[in-house]
Amino acid sequence: MSTVNHPAPTATGLNRPDLTPGDPARSTRHRRATSRGGSTAASGHRLTHALTHGRGLVGVILFGLVVLAGILAPVISPYSPDQQITGANLLSPSSSHWFGTDTANQDIFSRTLHGIRVNLLIIFIAVPLGAATGVLLGLVSAQWRWADTLMQRTFDLILAFPTIILAIALTMILGPGLTTVAVVVALAEIPVFGRLTRSVALSVRERPYVASARAVGASEAWILRNHILPNSVEPLVVQLALAMSVGVFIEGAMSFLGLGVVPPTPSLGSLIQEGVAYAYHAPFFAVGPLAVVVILILGLLLIAQALSRATRVV
Repeated sequence: MSTVNHPAPTATGLNRPDLTPGDPARSTRHRRATSRGGSTAASGHRLTHALTHGRGLVGVILFGLVVLAGILAPVISPYSPDQQITGANLLSPSSSHWFGTDTANQDIFSRTLHGIRVNLLIIFIAVPLGAATGVLLGLVSAQWRWADTLMQRTFDLILAFPTIILAIALTMILGPGLTTVAVVVALAEIPVFGRLTRSVALSVRERPYVASARAVGASEAWILRNHILPNSVEPLVVQLALAMSVGVFIEGAMSFLGLGVVPPTPSLGSLIQEGVAYAYHAPFFAVGPLAVVVILILGLLLIAQALSRATRVV
């Protein structure tokens, strides 16, 4: 009768090739920890499904139509945004002028299309810039205790000022214009994303699979890349959609108050501000730009709501 010799178990298991010291990526236990940490592919599938069904799809369509209109504005607008049309002073909407004309004999529809481009710069440049800065500061805050106190006090300082007060202060320093609007939007989003990232990072660092990763020699950089950042994707994506809608609102509010884009450059907020002055004599003036703002914000809010429901833990 033959005897099967089984290898004697060890306390640390260091004789196993899949638990080689200093190589946590090869560890079986480490791979299980990674799977418990959540799959990036599964997260991406949930987010994609949310944006291709129900309210999420409606939001994507509304948002996409406005974005497409802004991108194609130079091609599809019937007139140049600063072109003055002879004898077209405050004309009502018609087949020739869909949104009517303003007091400068300019086509409001054409100016609205070009005004969308200002909001696209805010949405796709200022908001992501503020978000990226906030995420970086949030990770630093969660990693080092000395930095945590400094970052939290900085966030408190920014949040202590209402956005409109911050806008007025920066306008006094930088002057009105698109750059000032972008800076205000970015600064307003930094503490929001910073605190969200810090909260998620601190929560993930205390989970068992992170402790398992450390036990087999994973570095903090590896944990950050494979656990903290993947677990931060879903809440950050939801917040990003909300931040974009807030960015549109801030631009509109600043331009409405004369703190934003300087005429004759059109923006949705400045067009609404011009139209309100003629609300009694020409109520159509502000309707078109206002409708575009509503559609844009509604689309972003529907996207954010769909993503929030998809990422909600039941």
